[in-house]
Amino acid sequence: MQAQLLSSSARRPLTLGLSLSASPARLSARSAARDAHSPVFSRRQPCVQSGVRAALQFGKNSHARAVNARHLQRPQAAPATETPAAESPPQDQGWPGAKPVPFLLSIAVGAVLRFLVPIPQGISVQAWTLLSIFVSTITGLVLEPLPVGAWAFLSVTAAVFTKTLTFSQAFSAFTNDVIWLIVVSFFFAKGFEKTGLGERVATLFVKAFGKSTLGLAYGLAFAEAAIAPAMPSTTARAGGIFMPIMSSLSQNAGSLPGTESAKKLGKFLVMSQFQGSVHSSALFLTAAAQNLLCLKLATEMGVVISSPWVTWVKGALAPALVGMLVTPLLMFKLSPPEIKDTPEAPKAASERLEKMGPMSRDERIMLATMGFAVVLWVTGDAIGVSSVVAAMLGLSVLLLTGVLKWKDCLQYPPAWDTLFWFAVLVGMSGQLNSLGVIKHFADVVGGKLVAMNLGWQAVFGLLNVCYFALHYMFASQTAHVGALYSAFLAMMLAAGVPGLLAALSLAYCSNLFGSITHYGSGQGAVYYGAGYVSLKEVFSMGALMSVVNLAIWAVVGGAWWKVLGFY
Repeated sequence: MQAQLLSSSARRPLTLGLSLSASPARLSARSAARDAHSPVFSRRQPCVQSGVRAALQFGKNSHARAVNARHLQRPQAAPATETPAAESPPQDQGWPGAKPVPFLLSIAVGAVLRFLVPIPQGISVQAWTLLSIFVSTITGLVLEPLPVGAWAFLSVTAAVFTKTLTFSQAFSAFTNDVIWLIVVSFFFAKGFEKTGLGERVATLFVKAFGKSTLGLAYGLAFAEAAIAPAMPSTTARAGGIFMPIMSSLSQNAGSLPGTESAKKLGKFLVMSQFQGSVHSSALFLTAAAQNLLCLKLATEMGVVISSPWVTWVKGALAPALVGMLVTPLLMFKLSPPEIKDTPEAPKAASERLEKMGPMSRDERIMLATMGFAVVLWVTGDAIGVSSVVAAMLGLSVLLLTGVLKWKDCLQYPPAWDTLFWFAVLVGMSGQLNSLGVIKHFADVVGGKLVAMNLGWQAVFGLLNVCYFALHYMFASQTAHVGALYSAFLAMMLAAGVPGLLAALSLAYCSNLFGSITHYGSGQGAVYYGAGYVSLKEVFSMGALMSVVNLAIWAVVGGAWWKVLGFY
């Protein structure tokens, strides 16, 4: 099959399969009909589909998300005609519930903390019990005995059953405005996918920058930055827009996943986009769900950021732009593609845009609505409109005009799943803070750091690096933020780090560590699952780019934040 693909790709002009058929949500009828007639879509490899499916498995472990591209490319033999005599007895599928070993380990960690570790002086039994439940919750998010939402439900049930929290305390975060901003932002992402506007924007960038392989990488990088503020799911951007584009470009250039030909084009494009996406996610407050969670947790710790959308962009602008400019060039040197020029890509993009036709009514409404929401996010403080109200107004427009149906919202599981487990994590974290647990440990650790006479600058750098490195333990950026952000922020504040600098630096770090492993973020699952890069390459390049990214944000960011008056 690979030989046939290589042969056919040599005879065809380079074309783009830019459909959103691999997106995390179902396509509209219009998009589905368009893709049904797309020759590129019909050739899309199973490994790409599996990579996108992996992006939707928020609760799967890294092994389930990692896809063996070579195995998936093997043609399947036609099934033999079954006869009653040939039927095999049903096989035992094993225990269908929680995975026993991860479940027992998750419970054991909390039980040991609660009953075997002495309660520190100054912390109540209630607070220590809640900390034990919280630690079990975080351990479960890492080991994943159940999907994230289900495990969060078990955790909040345990907190209420043991009377550690009242029902209203346990579910208090469900009225949190930032969490609802995250949910509404997911519906904006659904609108981008359904209307095809995200595909059109990405194709325009390919047309403008795609004459060379390096230019193509820059075009894809800046296309993601343009889409990011309106599409706060890195997984949706990777699986719904950019991986299908890169797959089509690569396969039609004879670069197939899981083979030596991956070096022609696919490996470079995937690695460049994977490593560069962390900067576009860090650039805008609404570019990733964890950004909004960081903002909420910082507010609970007493760090209130005025004009948050504008302040966030101003702080990230210089280091993020430098990172976006450096990453493709560095990947071009470290993972050089065999194909240096792609002269047919702009032409193929033009043909694709011509086939798409003029912007549809829904695309125009979607574009205008997102422009309206961004304006309100920028000017909201001045005119008295909060970020969540601006997002709600935008969603109302999409519902009133029929761009989105309420059924579309109901059938978008990532939004509702995120609502539940984010609210549980934020609620527990808030109660731990109210009971003085976070402040107690922050004062102890912060006091020891101060006693070492390191100065707040050294403590600031040390804690940021530790916070970054601990992401190897997490299979989710948002889980990492929910578990550690408040504690590290409290330690920085106790050591004398300026509040705004501490809150934003940790928040920016919460994006940068998204590319260090294949399991640590949703986009990591998509890009690794596509089959163009090996596990060794993901870890080695992730480690190298960790140093590069931290250096960029420390040097460029540090100087820029001084100019802005953050410290």
